[in-house]
Amino acid sequence: MSDAKDRKFTILFDWFDRTGDGYLTSEDLRGMADLFTSLPGGADPGNAEPVRAAFGDWWRLLEAGDTDSDGRITREEFIDLMKSSVTAPGNFEAAVIRIADAFMRVVDTSGDGSLAFDEYVRMYEGLGIDPTHSGDAFRRLDRDGDGKIGKEEFRAAITEFYLSDDENAPGNWLLGPLTQPA
Repeated sequence: MSDAKDRKFTILFDWFDRTGDGYLTSEDLRGMADLFTSLPGGADPGNAEPVRAAFGDWWRLLEAGDTDSDGRITREEFIDLMKSSVTAPGNFEAAVIRIADAFMRVVDTSGDGSLAFDEYVRMYEGLGIDPTHSGDAFRRLDRDGDGKIGKEEFRAAITEFYLSDDENAPGNWLLGPLTQPA
């Protein structure tokens, strides 16, 4: 696994660890689903149900790799499982892309099928991501430069974040820069 993926999955682990105890549990992933569905539009059953189901699927993938069967996933287990299981083609689509598609509907408050800059900044703020870098991230993810992030651009960013080894892939900015203070 590349250093870029290590950093991305470490950032993701820290973000998912809602309790801050250094482990991921089913409670943490339910907390992520709660966070995603707490945004405007998130309570709509057509958005909330796929998000909750996908985070449940994600937890089942992680739980299957819980090496000591303690119901908790360490950072190391998480990184290994991201490499071996979650990012596997069938699993990636069922867990990650399904969340991304439903989440796009949640944060697209205008209902036009894309994210405008203000929607993207609100997404960062609503998800507890430092909005300092939201402008840089938005510009990188808006690949066609039309001032909005369409569904395919959002999917491309998600896919690059999880699957790309390229340090300079625009999708690596999905949650801010890869080099973040601890």
